[in-house]
Amino acid sequence: MNEIIFFGWNKYPILIKNEPEKIIKPIQFKFENENENENENENEKQIKQISSGYLSTIFLFKNGKAIEYLNENPSKQKTEKIQIEENIQKVTVGYLNEAILTKEGNVFAKEYVVNPKNRNQFINISSLIEDTNDRIIQDIVCSAYSIYLLTSNQNAYGIGDNQYGQFGFDSKTLPKTKKPILMMKNVSKIFSGNTSEYVFLLNSNQELFGCGYNEYGQIGLGESRKEETKIQELTKIQNIPKGKIIDIQSGFSFSIMLIEDENPKRKLYSTGYYQVNGLGKNENTYEFTEIKSSLFENDNIREFSCGNAHTLILTSNSKLIVFGDNFFCELGTGDTKDQFIPIQIEIPKLRFNEDISNYHVSCGYQKSFLYYSPFLSPFSNLEEDLIKLFRRKEFCNISFKTKNGEIISAHKLILKYRLNQNENQIEKLQEIISKKSIKESNQIFEMIYSNRIINPILYSEIKEIINLNEKIEETMKRIYLNENEKDFIIERKEKQYKFPKLILIMRSELYRGMFLSVTEDKSNKVTDYSELSNKSFQIFEYWIYSNQIKEGIEITKEIIEEIQIGIDYFQLNQTNPNLFDLLIRKFNN
Repeated sequence: MNEIIFFGWNKYPILIKNEPEKIIKPIQFKFENENENENENENEKQIKQISSGYLSTIFLFKNGKAIEYLNENPSKQKTEKIQIEENIQKVTVGYLNEAILTKEGNVFAKEYVVNPKNRNQFINISSLIEDTNDRIIQDIVCSAYSIYLLTSNQNAYGIGDNQYGQFGFDSKTLPKTKKPILMMKNVSKIFSGNTSEYVFLLNSNQELFGCGYNEYGQIGLGESRKEETKIQELTKIQNIPKGKIIDIQSGFSFSIMLIEDENPKRKLYSTGYYQVNGLGKNENTYEFTEIKSSLFENDNIREFSCGNAHTLILTSNSKLIVFGDNFFCELGTGDTKDQFIPIQIEIPKLRFNEDISNYHVSCGYQKSFLYYSPFLSPFSNLEEDLIKLFRRKEFCNISFKTKNGEIISAHKLILKYRLNQNENQIEKLQEIISKKSIKESNQIFEMIYSNRIINPILYSEIKEIINLNEKIEETMKRIYLNENEKDFIIERKEKQYKFPKLILIMRSELYRGMFLSVTEDKSNKVTDYSELSNKSFQIFEYWIYSNQIKEGIEITKEIIEEIQIGIDYFQLNQTNPNLFDLLIRKFNN
C-alpha cells in the first residue's frame, strides 16, 4: 500500500516498535495498524505527505485523513487519528507545534503559546485573523515555536513566539502573540524549518526578506551583520544568485536555498554554521554561496529537505545524497560519523522504481523519511504549469474586462470545455469578472484552469457555471486531440504526424526538460523520427498523450532499442527517466 523508508532517531515519538532508538540504515516503515486509515479503496490509503518534529510525526493520506504518532510526555506514547471534520490538504509540524490546512482554507493548530491550557487540542487559528476577508488560507509553515499563514490574498501572518523578532516586530514589545499578526503583504511563499526561529518571505517580484534568529548568519545577510543575533524587522536579502528561487529550507543554525537558472539547472546554496550541521562545505558562510559536489554536477536536484542539523537531497537520476549531523543516524550511513560535505547513500530497493519522480524526502527532528507519493509535487505540478502556460499570449484568443477596466486574456477552447461546454457560460463569466478586481479575476481564472479551489468565496460565485469534475489532463486531451491549431509536424517515412503543441510544451514544463517544444531552427517541424518503426512510434505517440504505455502493445527488444533513439534525441532520459526502465521491465516480464 505505502512505500516509506525511515532512518534516524526512533524516539519522541517511537515510530517503529521493537527497533533500536537509533536506526543506522534505511529500513521499511510500517504502521502499527495498517487499518488505521479505514477506507475500502486502497488508492485512498496512499501517503500524500509526511511532516515530523520533536514530539510528533503526522502522516497525511490521499483521502484527506491523517494519523499522528505523538509523545505527550517522555513516558506516554500514542497513535491516533486526527479528528478534523474537514478534508486535510497539508500538515506541518515544528519543534513543539503543529498546524493543519484544510481544503476549505481553514487552519487548525496546537501549540503551547496558542493554546496553553490544552496544548494537544486543535483550535481554528485562521478564524482569529481580525480582517474577516483575509481568513482563507492557502499555505502554512511551522517553525520551532511559531506558525506562519499565507492567505489567498497573498498576505503573510505569524502566530506564536516572537522572542527573536521572527514576525518582524521588536521582541520586547511583542514577545509572543495568541492571534495571527500581519507581517507582510504581496507574499508568494513562506519558508522556515521545524527547529528554526527565523523565517523567509518571498514576494511576487522574487525579492526575498528574512527576520529572526541570526547568531550563526543563517539568514544570509552577509559578513557585516553576522554578529546580530536578532533581526527584528523584515530585511531584504542581497547578493542572491540569479535564477528562480524554488525552495528554501532551514535548520537551527543554517539555511539552504534551491535556485533554478535559465539552462534550466538547479543548484543549492547555503549559509550559516558548518560544524556538525554541515553546509555541504567546510567553512562558515554568512550569505548564500553554492554547494559544489561532483555527485550532482551532471545531475539535476529534484528536491531536498532539512532537519534540525542534517539535509537530504533527491536527484533526477535517483540518487539520495546526505550531509550534516549524524549522531542519531539521521544520515542513514550505517554509523554516527558527521558528514560536512555531500555523500551518496544506498537505499533499499523500492517497489515503484518506474515512478522515481514521485518519491519525496522529508526530514524531521533528527530523523529522515523517503516516501512514495504521486499526489505531492512541491516544486512543479501539472496545474501550476498549465496556469503558467495559459497566461502566455500565444495561447490566448479571448479577453475579459475587470471592474477597473483592466484586460485579462484567456484561452477560449479551455473555457468552452471548463464552462460546461456552453457558449453562454462565457458571457456569464464576463458578467462576474466585470464586477471584480484584477486580483480576484486572476484567482477565478486559476480556479477555472485547475482543479484547485483556492478561494471558496469566489468559487461560490462561479460554481454554477464551472465544471470541476474532470481531471485537467483529461480536459487537455479531449480539447486538443482533434484540434489542428498550433501543431507540431513530425515527418517520418514520407508521412506527417501532428501533435498538439500545447500538450508537448505542457510535458516539457512539467518535467522541466527539452521536449519537442524547442528545435534547432525554432520551427514546428521535427524530422528525426525517420528511424522508428510504426509500432515504436505508436507507443511513443501514446506516451505523449497519457504518459503511460498502451495496454496490449507487444514490447520487444527491437522496439526498446528503437525508442531509445528517440529518448536520446529528445533527452527524455532527463524529462522522464522512468520510461526506459518501464519498457525494460515490461520486456523482461
